[in-house]
Amino acid sequence: MLFFAVNGKKNETTSFSTRLLVYLQANIFRISIMDYQAIIDKYYPEDNEQKRILVKHSRMVADFSLELARRHPELGLDMAFIEEAAMLHDIGIFLTSASDIGCTGDMPYICHGFLGAELLRKEGFPQHARVCERHTGTGLTKERIVESEWPLPQRDMSPETTAEQLICFADKFFSKVKYLHKSRTFEQVEESMARISPESVAKVREWAALFL
Repeated sequence: MLFFAVNGKKNETTSFSTRLLVYLQANIFRISIMDYQAIIDKYYPEDNEQKRILVKHSRMVADFSLELARRHPELGLDMAFIEEAAMLHDIGIFLTSASDIGCTGDMPYICHGFLGAELLRKEGFPQHARVCERHTGTGLTKERIVESEWPLPQRDMSPETTAEQLICFADKFFSKVKYLHKSRTFEQVEESMARISPESVAKVREWAALFL
């Protein structure tokens, strides 16, 4: 039986249903309400070029992610999650140094996914955080992180779930400068990934077969 202490003594008069509800609320039903715009506004309070680039790019990625998800109802993707995670996948860019998009932070840009994931974990959204840290390129392997000596945790950060892979793939069609207002073609995506590695090209081709 569940007991609640009142003035140091066990109280057996509280109804079982009431005590059970309190217990569940405290230990199980920890439900966070996602408001991606509120999170963006929290970390980007000023209406400046940095925020405009972030929101425009994120919206382009979110819309394309939703379009791909709608093409494949058999995947059973959570459309609300797709939009939320896509809108927040780059939330950490303000902590990095990237002058061409107005970011004046201290960390290398390669760290923006992990930094954004840390912010979202603190906000109570661990699944959205996974999308953040796993969308860079076609994902960052532990081996590449170690070899490149990036200031990142030495663990795999490759997209694993279908939603993580879909958003990562959609992101490859856009950038925050040249392709801010228009999409790359798939051939241009392949060319972009070829500058990273043959494995990245193979990965986007695999995703194209799944999502396009």
